[in-house]
Amino acid sequence: MNIFHRPYYQSEATQFIEQLKAKNPELAVKQRQGLKLLWDKAVDWSAWREYRAAQVKQKPYVYQTLTD
Repeated sequence: MNIFHRPYYQSEATQFIEQLKAKNPELAVKQRQGLKLLWDKAVDWSAWREYRAAQVKQKPYVYQTLTD
């Protein structure tokens, strides 16, 4: 038997979330809609390629001073 095993224990946070889900069954749908709103963006690939092409290569050791 594992001494850390607690089959019937639920933290207060877990209990709160479970109660919230039970009261508002549409909560999961709203959460997915919110995630889509914030994270699922259309990417302009031509602008992305231009951005990548315009980047300047970093020197291998950026803190070395130039000795000309």
